[in-house]
Amino acid sequence: MKPFQYLRPKTVQEAVTMATDNPEAQYIAGGTNLVDLMKRGIASPSKLIDINHLPLKKIEHRYDRLRIGALVLNSDLAQHKAVLTRQPLLAQALLAGASGQLRNMATVGGNLLQRTRCSYFYDLALPCNKRKPGAGCGAEEGINRTHAIFFAGNGFGGIEKSSCIAVHPSDMCVALTALETTVVINGPDGERRVMMKDFHRLSTQQPELDTNLGPGELVTAIEVVDNAFAKHSHYLKVRDRASYAFALVSVAAALQMDGGRIWDARMALGGVAHKPWRYWSIDLMLRGQVPSEKLFREVAEHEMEGAKATAQNAFKIKLASNAMVAALKTAAGIS
Repeated sequence: MKPFQYLRPKTVQEAVTMATDNPEAQYIAGGTNLVDLMKRGIASPSKLIDINHLPLKKIEHRYDRLRIGALVLNSDLAQHKAVLTRQPLLAQALLAGASGQLRNMATVGGNLLQRTRCSYFYDLALPCNKRKPGAGCGAEEGINRTHAIFFAGNGFGGIEKSSCIAVHPSDMCVALTALETTVVINGPDGERRVMMKDFHRLSTQQPELDTNLGPGELVTAIEVVDNAFAKHSHYLKVRDRASYAFALVSVAAALQMDGGRIWDARMALGGVAHKPWRYWSIDLMLRGQVPSEKLFREVAEHEMEGAKATAQNAFKIKLASNAMVAALKTAAGIS
């Protein structure tokens, strides 16, 4: 690990100024991902800006939305009464991620910004476009069992030689994408808001960039608008082992039901793309329909038409389809 300067700002604006003035600086809070990257030599910030003492730890309901500070711990968020009653899908996703010890350290903002767990990214001896743009993607012709099945170009494009086929690792972000969350960001030009679907990037010409954050920008909160999904939502995570493993495929499914029919629906997938993968057509395909396994199977097969397997992960297409059906059935309360 290279030497670095440690900075501790007193305000959000001071933190932003520090990061803007120092292009090689990085923010640190829980550090559950950043410290690992620094130990391996993948991240080498010249300055670490410790934001732990900034006033970004509140969870509060404001008007029609739940506002969650970027420094709220994952474990606290998963157990908070307002989350359990208003947004249980988010709590389920948080509890499916990492381990209890990590959730006690990891923050909401850090979860949003965590980097891929692709083994080619972590091994400095192997080529990786995300780590070193232009070096090539070792996973393309290598071990790619856990890698993406959806890519740039609305999911119908091929795998670009200059891109990255790694998947986004977060469970929390999948639920937040399904719930159409807003990310609140502070930067040199003040505060701005970005929809969760636009926060992370697909791997096109700049695979080294995971998000659309600008220089010096700091995530300060997320906002989840009130909805009618609390009684009919489910987060399903399929993984190689039951404890502390990243998803092969995960599904965040949320339904609004009344009179035995579906009146609104949201769904996002994890473990299948460079960012949480949001299905937009499901809203229209399920609206006004009576839930059934047949209906859900038709929807899942339709949505998987854009998937493209690599050499070792063709099983993911069927797995994702089955997981979608299972998650929708659980959310709808049918056996």
